[in-house]
Amino acid sequence: MAKLPLHITNGAVLSTYLSELNIKGDILSWQEMLCEGPTVEQVYSEEFLELRKTFFSDFYDVDLEISMIHEELDKLNHPEKYSEIVLWFEFDLFCHINMLAVISLLHQKKIVLPLYLVCSGRVDRSKNLKGLSELNSGELLKLYRDKITLKPEDVDLAISVWNIYCGKDHNLLKPYIVEPSSFEYLSNCLKAHLERFPETKDGLNVMERNILEIVRDNAIKTKNHLLGYALNYQGYYGYSDLQLLRIIEKLTIFFDVNATSIKLNRKGHEALLGQHNFAYEIDNRMVFGGVHKFDFQFNKKLNKLVKTVRHGN
Repeated sequence: MAKLPLHITNGAVLSTYLSELNIKGDILSWQEMLCEGPTVEQVYSEEFLELRKTFFSDFYDVDLEISMIHEELDKLNHPEKYSEIVLWFEFDLFCHINMLAVISLLHQKKIVLPLYLVCSGRVDRSKNLKGLSELNSGELLKLYRDKITLKPEDVDLAISVWNIYCGKDHNLLKPYIVEPSSFEYLSNCLKAHLERFPETKDGLNVMERNILEIVRDNAIKTKNHLLGYALNYQGYYGYSDLQLLRIIEKLTIFFDVNATSIKLNRKGHEALLGQHNFAYEIDNRMVFGGVHKFDFQFNKKLNKLVKTVRHGN
């Protein structure tokens, strides 16, 4: 029997789409959001799973279904069945962190097969970057035909970036922003990641500041209305509804909310004017890989992360 490809997708929606297009091969759906929460280098080790399970429970009140994860990942225990592995991941940070973990997991499992990448982003005749599931069948199949061959140096780079992400010094990611590779959007994603830490001037990160600016510049009626704007204007982050709603909730200290509108309050205007560092007032318990968000701030002048100076009361 001829061997077929194994397709690793960025989620169930795309897996269903590929099945409808009758693309040959088995499909593994990667259902994670490793751009948030603690991680360790050994992907899906017992320590890794325990950290993820606790994170989803504490931050999102979600129970991680370990048995379903094991069932899906079992496909990787039979590499002899496959001719190649095709990764289907998008241009954003959400997808890229997951992709780095997948490549690292393949390396950890000593799976040696030709490795390809199908990555969406810029599309002809469109001003906006597009996700894989947003493409029509012709566009998606063309991307598949033109899939990128990942070279050994690409794999080494992905593993290095993943290991740094799981570590304590994310400034070590900076050289990879200018490192040439087959990952067209990795540079943008790494820049976006460093800007997820609070800026030293106002204590807001890029996403938080963007949401406040949306409220300032638009007639926002409800939190769902604000969520729609945030989803459409988040740049290279690729966050889900769940993640952005959590951020919006944490920013309510900057809003006046009534039955018909959401507006910036005085504190919100002060934050955007950089009149005060609000890092202590925003709940910054989030963890990015091996680093707590609150432990570092992004210094725009130095273009690097600096340790947060904690002042006693």
